[in-house]
Amino acid sequence: MTAESRADRLEVLATEAEVDLLLVGDLVRPGDSGPDAIANIRWLTGFTGTSGFAIVGAGRREFLTDFRYTERAASEVGDAFERITLEGRLVAELAKRLEGRVGFDDAATSVRSLTKLTEAVGDATALVPTTGLVERLRRIKDGGEIEAIAEATRLADEVFEWTADRGLAGRTEREVAIAAQARMRELGAEPAFPAIVAAGPNGARPHAEPSDREIGAGELVVVDMGAKLDGYCSDGTRTFASGELEDDAREVYELVRCAQATALGTVGPGVKGADADAASREPIEAAGHADHYGHGLGHGVGLEVHEAPRMGKTSEDVLEAGDVVSVEPGVYVPGRFGVRIEDLVTVTEDGIRNLSGTSKDLRVTG
Repeated sequence: MTAESRADRLEVLATEAEVDLLLVGDLVRPGDSGPDAIANIRWLTGFTGTSGFAIVGAGRREFLTDFRYTERAASEVGDAFERITLEGRLVAELAKRLEGRVGFDDAATSVRSLTKLTEAVGDATALVPTTGLVERLRRIKDGGEIEAIAEATRLADEVFEWTADRGLAGRTEREVAIAAQARMRELGAEPAFPAIVAAGPNGARPHAEPSDREIGAGELVVVDMGAKLDGYCSDGTRTFASGELEDDAREVYELVRCAQATALGTVGPGVKGADADAASREPIEAAGHADHYGHGLGHGVGLEVHEAPRMGKTSEDVLEAGDVVSVEPGVYVPGRFGVRIEDLVTVTEDGIRNLSGTSKDLRVTG
């Protein structure tokens, strides 16, 4: 999908929201956008810098940045938008170009910046909160986006295999995480987020940070990482064994694998996120581990690691073709171990395509 067609789709949503113009950008940190705004601007215009705004409306396609990014904008934004280099104060320069009812993302606008912009535009312009319009369009990925995510996933899978091949016992969690991220960079990607490596009792914490604890023999080791390639992210988790396990640890691993298989068989177009989540819980609850599965089944992945839709107990989202979601049930036994298995799948017209390629048979490594 081209920047022009994306802007056209956004204009339709702006019309539905009853605004004349839509301002896309981050007024929480004006001039230095945060992650959400960077993703929105990149999706809409192709721009990869940290300082940019877009104005979209009937007959209006403007991209605004400052002197630092003029040349980058010329090469990345192209001709779909009129490119404007801001020379004065950001808010004052924006205000000159806004008129009528102007939609803005209140999740990416600080009270202070909104106050300044309101004062600058005057009474002739009304600023209207329109949260989530770009995110609504970003949620459904086109073919090029799906292939970009698939390639990031393939690369991360290669790093999973490389990590297991090097062995785990006798190394610290931090050493394993640092090595995995370095390998990811060697292969041409950046980590999508700081890798999680959590062994033994540390694995019972779903978002544990790698520590200087040495991985012992015969422990479950949760490894959660993702690659960012050409702006698009992957997210996956494998749980390895650093030697032979006690029976109950192996049983929990097989339980989580069963729960994930159940969830993968449920996810598809028209399925409620809450129903997919409930399906993954049935075998875990039947095994007496209901209290050990405290997070949702999964979330969307794209230009950001966490996007819409969401699959959890209270989710109201309904899955659609073009969604890319993680499927990641887990069981975390306090003080002993944790198991999480996470694949990344895209929802198709008649089911799913699993982008993750590594085996989910328990990998026992040294």
